[in-house]
Amino acid sequence: MGVIGAGAVGARCARALLSDDGVAGVAVADAAPGRAAEVVASLGEGARVVAVPDTTALDVDVVVLCGPSGTHAAGAALHLGAGCSVVSTSDDLDDVRALLDLDATAVANDAVLVVGAGFSPGLSDLLAAHGAARLDTVGEIHVARVGTGGPACAATHHRALRSTSVDWRDGAWVGRPAGSGRELVWFPDPIAARDCYRAALPDALLLVPAFPGVGRVTARLAATRRDRLTSRLPMLRRPHPDGGPGALRVELRGVVDGTHDVLVLGAMDRPAVAAGAVAAVTATAVASGAARRRGAGGVATMFDPLPLLLELARSGVRCAVFDPANAPHPP
Repeated sequence: MGVIGAGAVGARCARALLSDDGVAGVAVADAAPGRAAEVVASLGEGARVVAVPDTTALDVDVVVLCGPSGTHAAGAALHLGAGCSVVSTSDDLDDVRALLDLDATAVANDAVLVVGAGFSPGLSDLLAAHGAARLDTVGEIHVARVGTGGPACAATHHRALRSTSVDWRDGAWVGRPAGSGRELVWFPDPIAARDCYRAALPDALLLVPAFPGVGRVTARLAATRRDRLTSRLPMLRRPHPDGGPGALRVELRGVVDGTHDVLVLGAMDRPAVAAGAVAAVTATAVASGAARRRGAGGVATMFDPLPLLLELARSGVRCAVFDPANAPHPP
């Protein structure tokens, strides 16, 4: 396996891969060679450093791109051309668009390109696909998230609040101003309620192909008033190196036995930890031949969600289904 990007997500992905008995070794590369060497030293036997210009000579079957979002499409094209399958953790809207456009390239090279294999998109897509099995038809999917996976992820979210969101509504893409559409969203404890807003998030691009016939797909990002007001300025504070705690919520609306129903699933974890685990589990699934087809797509399109969710649970990433019977009631 190869991991490119040794930041908060990449370091955890490399560690998770190396702990898998089926992975013989992990090659780690980063634009800062010292950071890659530090991660490899912490991993011990089975890990090695690869210089960034030589990443096409990784001598691996699967490459996981964990570097800053916005740079993955070019790297994916390079590795697909070398015959490697690729797993990308990017959550940048334009990056995801460009990655999905590499579908024909992946097919031509008999390779798999998994797009958005992180916290959200990624874990959120798996939850949506798993929850959909409990519904006869899925009419709406609404995703919300809070937290970041490290400095690069924080920068992506900062940019996302000043652009245009992309929602799917009744068979058409609809653009709305980022930072609008305030909604109070309840996440798993201890995160609890947060104000969430539209943002330039790629979730709908990955979920719509996985759910043919779905009527609405939206994604929102938790933000404060200061986040919204300063989104057009350079970041005023240095991001937390590990991103801190986070959570996601996936709401499905559909029909069961002729009756409209709502299903809510969620997870609470450090986004960097969960994203690294999702990327690692996805990479091993690609290597084992579990992908449904060659080409490019999100995790919900490319895999049966249950085996991946079970692997994530074994690695400590736990998810939950909201039970209305246990919800707090007003006095």
